[in-house]
Amino acid sequence: MKYMLMMMVPYGAGARGVADWKPEEVKAMVSFMHDLNKDLAASGELVAAEGLDNPSQARIVRGGENGEPMVTDGPFAETKEFLAGFWIVDVPNDARAIEIAAKASMSPGPGGGPIRIPIEVRRIGEAPA
Repeated sequence: MKYMLMMMVPYGAGARGVADWKPEEVKAMVSFMHDLNKDLAASGELVAAEGLDNPSQARIVRGGENGEPMVTDGPFAETKEFLAGFWIVDVPNDARAIEIAAKASMSPGPGGGPIRIPIEVRRIGEAPA
């Protein structure tokens, strides 16, 4: 079964405001994520993993009257959290997907302690046959 694990980050500064972290703290977090990805790849569970650019670079696209793209800046100001990155894993059950999400949540933050970042776990749907 495939699952998408989505790392949701609150806007602004605070405990998870990476822009305010010391360079060695950012390096430790990135190293943790790279190691997690290597472990998942070695076990054959990793399908894909990516960090995403800042939300200020996002665009919202809708099809217009004649199918032409209508593009606006996004996400909108009322958004309290944004998707910072994701993993797609292929694992036998919910329990394993949740175990991986919990490990990802424990990435080190300021001072080296775990940031306990929320990770949304959602099974990837399959098209009907």
